[in-house]
Amino acid sequence: MAKKRPQTKAKPRSAGAGDREIPVVGAREPCPCGSGRRYKACHGREASHAATELVQRPFEGLPGEADWVALRELVPAATVELTLKGGLPEGVPSVTLATVLPMAWPALRRDDGSVLLGVQNDTSSGDLSRDLADTLQRALEVAPGTPVQGRRVPVDGPRLQDLIGADSAFEPVVHPGFEFWVQDAANATADVAASLERANEAAIPTVKLTGVDAAYWCETPDKNHLRWVMPYGEDELLDALARLHAAGTSSLGADTRLVGSFRAHGLTVPVWDLPTGVTAEDVEKPAAAFAERLTAALAVDTPLTPEERRARGGLTNRQITLS
Repeated sequence: MAKKRPQTKAKPRSAGAGDREIPVVGAREPCPCGSGRRYKACHGREASHAATELVQRPFEGLPGEADWVALRELVPAATVELTLKGGLPEGVPSVTLATVLPMAWPALRRDDGSVLLGVQNDTSSGDLSRDLADTLQRALEVAPGTPVQGRRVPVDGPRLQDLIGADSAFEPVVHPGFEFWVQDAANATADVAASLERANEAAIPTVKLTGVDAAYWCETPDKNHLRWVMPYGEDELLDALARLHAAGTSSLGADTRLVGSFRAHGLTVPVWDLPTGVTAEDVEKPAAAFAERLTAALAVDTPLTPEERRARGGLTNRQITLS
């Protein structure tokens, strides 16, 4: 049998290492603290743990948290103008959040200096807010006409909550396609036009309801759906939905049905099936009426009845976790 390699204790970190900032370097590079060990076996171990620890509600505290979740997980083509704390830097006329950017770029600084930040991108850590904030900061600093690539994010970097005004408006604009990628879509090159056409063909038609918050109608070949991101605690919301479901008041009208929910970034997203002919406009009034019923159900604090518990179990069994 092969001999076991003797266990060795890690060398103590050099004096003063805990008192100064240790920059992030490659995993196999010498640790900047001067210990003589590779970064991944020294300060990188702590950084790696911090970077992979999942933040359950990365958008909590931001204006429009539920819409942030929708744009990250549900909506194909949408933009939002962002308001930064302290205003925009010189030479940056605007900062716009976008669902997705061409070539899956995390961000792009356009030729005119404006910034597009993509929210539907792979991230390097367990804190989506910190990843997006790092990308945004770098986009504000690169030369105009430059895309921003992904990278491993410093664990002590700012989060979106540090960069975006807490009292600012967050008003998504849902687009039928991705023409917002280019500033002059009508005069785009053949390659760009072809790329836009492919992206537009793949996009699911989506409309944001105007009468309630963070509810999005979408059209699919077999049926339509309403997906509604709700900013309530999961247990509280499921109890309320179960009460309505057991009472036969969880639908949005004839031939519509509450079929389950998604769980995404710490929030719950109930989903209704709608007949093909039901449009976003058709569901506006039923959704507003449902919001009133839900508010009343959320205020009830008595234990669930046996029928309501069975309804809750059915909803729970049909819940899918997106993130």
